[in-house]
Amino acid sequence: MTMISPLAHVDPDARIGNDVTIHPFAFISKNTEIGDGSTIYPYASILNGARIGARTKIYNGAIIAAEPQDFRWNGEPSFCYIGDDTIVREHTIINRGINPDGATRVGNKVFVMAESHIMHDAVVDDTCVIGNGAQMSPNSHVESFTILSSNALLHVGSHVGKWVMVKGGCRISGNVPPYTVMAHNPTTYSGVNAIIMRHSKKFDDSIIDEIAKCYRHVYESGTSVFNALKRIERDTRPCPEREEILKFIRDHNMDIVALPNRNGITG
Repeated sequence: MTMISPLAHVDPDARIGNDVTIHPFAFISKNTEIGDGSTIYPYASILNGARIGARTKIYNGAIIAAEPQDFRWNGEPSFCYIGDDTIVREHTIINRGINPDGATRVGNKVFVMAESHIMHDAVVDDTCVIGNGAQMSPNSHVESFTILSSNALLHVGSHVGKWVMVKGGCRISGNVPPYTVMAHNPTTYSGVNAIIMRHSKKFDDSIIDEIAKCYRHVYESGTSVFNALKRIERDTRPCPEREEILKFIRDHNMDIVALPNRNGITG
């Protein structure tokens, strides 16, 4: 049964699903949708253009579908989509998109920790963790099973592949290939995300070893990315993970973060 506190503001235009709980002092604007079984905690704000899935929890002080912080936006209709079974913790801000045909999107089973900020037209795929105080700039993209640790920062247009760990305070300006760990500032390649991958029970040690071989060619061989990809094809056995790595790097024109320059400095 849906329970809406009389102390909450719920616009008559809002579409509220079944078994939704809206706590006192929550604010639900017009042109919003909240899916079945979701919970909106005190002082959370669900603003115009929010589309929230089922069984999602929006905690105290969070703002969903805040107006974009972009001078190009002139009040056009735009949207922010939050998937099913997602948790958005205290004082997080998620802006909606700047164009009617685009949107900010947070997938299913995402854990967005306190005081983080997901800016307009950013995309978070399913089963990710966005750490405390992390920031995703406009048009950035985080693929599934990736973790942005506390206070990590993605600059505009950055793309982070699947199963990546971006460590706390790391600043990403570019493209991070899948299955890697990135740390420090400037960004440094710190190996393969083996601990999380093993914990998931989706990867055995032989696959993790093949992934590590791929990245030894990319980051530790001293050759160009073009030659590294040729070596990967020659020296490692075919598997879906290898193909994912090759595809990501080629799709981004071999422009990936943390490559050493001629002086051995990463960036």
